[in-house]
Amino acid sequence: MQSVLESWKEPKRILVILAHPDDPEFFCGATIARWTDAGHTVVYWLLTCGDKGAADPDVVPSELCGDRRQEQRNAAAVLGVHEIYFLDYPDGYLVPDLALRKDITRIIRKERPDVLVTCDPKTLYVGGERINHPDHRAAGQAVLDAVFPAAGNPLYFPELMRDEGLQPHTPAEVWICGTLDPNFTHVVTDLWERKIRAVQQHASQISDPENLAKRLRSRHTPDTTLENPRYEEVFRRIIFS
Repeated sequence: MQSVLESWKEPKRILVILAHPDDPEFFCGATIARWTDAGHTVVYWLLTCGDKGAADPDVVPSELCGDRRQEQRNAAAVLGVHEIYFLDYPDGYLVPDLALRKDITRIIRKERPDVLVTCDPKTLYVGGERINHPDHRAAGQAVLDAVFPAAGNPLYFPELMRDEGLQPHTPAEVWICGTLDPNFTHVVTDLWERKIRAVQQHASQISDPENLAKRLRSRHTPDTTLENPRYEEVFRRIIFS
């Protein structure tokens, strides 16, 4: 990762588009911390507010939405992120249709990021024994479809130029997290405890914070130990220019 940071001669604007509050921290929180520490600006756009993130039928979705928004702000602050926005699609019902693609194209043209982060739509299974959330897959598909070809081509959604003055824009790089097909490994051992602190801000999603921390600490690389661990976050990195 150090060589990547060294190759970025100027501060970058990095746009993270994921489905739910807590996705940035779980998927790539340590990498986000590395970027903000290096002086880059990271902006979150989350497609839902996570209003179905509870199993209790008595939970009021609108109240949960408010709680999760604040949890996300708290978690992002731990990582050095202070721009957080929500698109407010219904949690659990994301589909990569043209309406969502247009909304994401609008975000990309508005934010004009140098680097965009999203998740892998091809990841159906997680850890060999869990099904990946359909919102994750839908979010990744919609974002990638917006990045190319829509965001950078004036003939796609021309009303965004005509009515909103949003000029075409293509990020120089896309970093895809939550992938089973990575081509880039980032060693983040020194930032793992900070990632854990950020994840723990999502209190509504955590029944046992200590057990969660234990599980996250156990995710060191197979060739290392808990006493002397190495932690990594992996990505499929696509460079356009």
